[in-house]
Amino acid sequence: MTHPSAYDRLRQRFERMATIHEASAMLGWDASAMMPAGGGQARGDQLAVLASLAHGLLIEPQVSDDLQEAEQGKPQLDVWQATNLKLMRQAHIRAVALPPDLVEAQARANSACEKIWRQARQTSDFALVRPALQEVVKLVREQAQALGEALSLAPHDALMDGFQPGIYSADVTPVFNAYKTYLKEALPRAEALQARRPAPVMPQGPFPTALQETLCRSLSQRAGLEADHSRLDRSTHPFCGGIPTDVRITTRYDEANFAKSLLGVMHETGHALYERGLPTAYARQPVGYAAGMAAHESQSLIIEMQACRSNAYLGWLGQELHSTFKGDAAPYQASNLGRLWRRIERGFIRVDADEMTYPAHVIMRFELEQALISGDLQVADLPAAWNEALHALLGITPPDDAHGVLQDIHWYDGLFGYFPSYTLGAMAAAQLMAAARRQVSGLDAALGQGDFGPLLGWLRTNVHEKGSLLGFNDLMRQATGQPLDAAYFEAHLDARYLADKMA
Repeated sequence: MTHPSAYDRLRQRFERMATIHEASAMLGWDASAMMPAGGGQARGDQLAVLASLAHGLLIEPQVSDDLQEAEQGKPQLDVWQATNLKLMRQAHIRAVALPPDLVEAQARANSACEKIWRQARQTSDFALVRPALQEVVKLVREQAQALGEALSLAPHDALMDGFQPGIYSADVTPVFNAYKTYLKEALPRAEALQARRPAPVMPQGPFPTALQETLCRSLSQRAGLEADHSRLDRSTHPFCGGIPTDVRITTRYDEANFAKSLLGVMHETGHALYERGLPTAYARQPVGYAAGMAAHESQSLIIEMQACRSNAYLGWLGQELHSTFKGDAAPYQASNLGRLWRRIERGFIRVDADEMTYPAHVIMRFELEQALISGDLQVADLPAAWNEALHALLGITPPDDAHGVLQDIHWYDGLFGYFPSYTLGAMAAAQLMAAARRQVSGLDAALGQGDFGPLLGWLRTNVHEKGSLLGFNDLMRQATGQPLDAAYFEAHLDARYLADKMA
């Protein structure tokens, strides 16, 4: 009988761990979309136990021995296996840095805080969730310190590394500072130009939820998301979850404005398409996962912002909208939809922000959470700091905490280090779309027919099927010819918002 090699033993172990994480993902989706409020305590217990089981598998002494033995035999591995082994080592370093009781405590604290946040958000009462968030932040600081020591990184950088490996504060800060300078000059110009254009006309509702839901499903499937591998449900905060063969996306509906659900679903469809396109040969292995959250955000934003809001797609979509909702056809013309959905407005809510002001919301959160993790900012002072920071960047102050510090789920669920991925993803999406247009003839003509096939095919080959074989900048370099360059994003904004004719 042939005994499995050290690499094969590791592969089997990581497959088992991945299956546990998949179970957690489905329980997490259920908690947000289906679970009754009374199930929160039990669900927290379930998630904590699963997190502890997965962590336990990764820190067993056998793992260290197998890693050492497999690394000695590395010349026998192909490039995918060698990269997989490297990612296994990185995962092990992160895992052994964290005491099991801290992992379980975080899972419990995050679950409890997230449930309280839902009520606090509805009542705009930060004080209600403050004690739970203080516990979450205390544990995240412990996590960041432990990971930083193990990885030889600053604490906040160690958290960022968990979402977009290899991208740290020193990489992000100059990009964000440059964007602040760009925004200070570009935003007033865009607003002035917008004021000289005809005001957009809002389509007149109501728009029944059932019709919206049917249309959202149809558009998502037309973009390439298969019905037999996905679900569309409702939740307070839209998200994409589940697993690559069973992707769950959620949205929320407003019968006075169908755009919120429609564009939200297309955003989450971009995430789902990435998951569906990951290399099946390396499913449940580190190298088979997405290449980080900035890469993931680039895939949601290339669908929602680059494709769905393009002139070509809007021309086709307008006809679909009018066919669905009837009424006056004029508001569904591409020119009007463009003015409506590509409108610059200084707003309080990140998820509703336009492309130009959205990065300001991310930059603010990035800077605030750095201060929270370092201890320079305390949780009790967060609402005031939030309001001051938003006023400094956009000149507006939230009227209440629901429009301010309570609007996002991330911190209340223990997710620190995530926010930079949103804007890095937007910048990558612009760069990827420019490359796709150069390399794929007829891409915009296809979008003008509601056909995502050419774009999706290019993304499958250049992004999705690569998994985590490449780091973020190497992925960008192979797909576009150069690492991430924010100039593509600014050029996109210039063409869309600062030119005489909107692109």
